[in-house]
Amino acid sequence: MHNVDLHIEDGIVLHIRQLRGALLPTRPNLPAALDDNQSFTLRIGSARIDIDTASLSTLLNRHVFGYPNSPLKNLRVTTDGDQLIQTGTMNGMPFRIRAAISLTPEGQIRIHPTAVKVIGVNVRGLMRFFGVHVAGLITLRPGYGARIDQDDFLLDPTGILPPPRIQGRLSAIQVEPGRIAQTFGGADSTAPLHPPDGAASNYMYFRGGTLRIGKLTMADTDLEILDDDLSNPFDFSLNHYNDQLVAGYSKNTADRGLIVHMPDFRTLGARASAARGRGTLP
Repeated sequence: MHNVDLHIEDGIVLHIRQLRGALLPTRPNLPAALDDNQSFTLRIGSARIDIDTASLSTLLNRHVFGYPNSPLKNLRVTTDGDQLIQTGTMNGMPFRIRAAISLTPEGQIRIHPTAVKVIGVNVRGLMRFFGVHVAGLITLRPGYGARIDQDDFLLDPTGILPPPRIQGRLSAIQVEPGRIAQTFGGADSTAPLHPPDGAASNYMYFRGGTLRIGKLTMADTDLEILDDDLSNPFDFSLNHYNDQLVAGYSKNTADRGLIVHMPDFRTLGARASAARGRGTLP
């Protein structure tokens, strides 16, 4: 993938600057299917993936801390320089945490509070004085990709995401204005893929193996999905890609591959409205 805004779920977008990896089927004798995000695991060899603070806030509220009786609710994440600002409620009390972000040796994300306010009162110094840690104030439910190590939150960068399941080792992380930049792996040992349209800048290219797309099953897959608008990243929705497919067009290559041209997901509503205005849609 190259220069793709990937909607893994409504309201959660990953900006993929580049990614090289593989789709691994999760069910015996059945291929990976784009229509079924439980049918494959995305194994990342190397990637640069950014997530903006709006998507990160939605991810935390909906998945990481979205279970019943969660101690953390109404979370909102912003950035300030190289640190994160997190606000919300902790056991019903408003809080604000300023935190530094780093990686553990295992490739997990460590969020280390440098300032803590509860109900508007700075309690970081009091917590240190009395030997109180965040781990003693709240309990997180296991299995959602987050845990607490004394005062630090540890997030599993692949375990916090909704399906499809992702495998890969986070090797670097950095706070940038309005987003978190993540680097996975390093130099991928897998041979590079060369898309049929080598001049494309925004695309997804699938090569080899078997892939199912709707009713089409491709053996020895050779599929390139191209962005119709090169002025911005390719906005692609995994849950609504068929709508983009219907609004686009495709053509076969000389060696029996397939090239699909799609409009950006964000433009589909405007396109439908314009078509109705011209009387071309019921």
